[in-house]
Amino acid sequence: MLVMASDRIDIRHVARLARLALSDAEIATFAPQLANLLSFVDELTELDTANVAATAQVVPSRNVERADALRPETLLSHDAALANAPQTQGGYFRVPRILAEDI
Repeated sequence: MLVMASDRIDIRHVARLARLALSDAEIATFAPQLANLLSFVDELTELDTANVAATAQVVPSRNVERADALRPETLLSHDAALANAPQTQGGYFRVPRILAEDI
């Protein structure tokens, strides 16, 4: 039995949630496409995954790191760092308070 996407998902409701203004013609176009997509998802439920290890990522990931290297030509002096600051106070950058004091 073929279950149409519009029977499983209220396309108009999903479009409203996504703030999409779909015309009746667009809904008529997208409904069969969504039904086709959901039928492929249904086929995946038929696969035997009993011996497949759970994984969050199919491709192994690794952090690419480099050693920190001090580059004197890019260092700013304290005065140079503060030179273009809109406000300074006591040798530091002065920024607007974002937290209430009564915490």
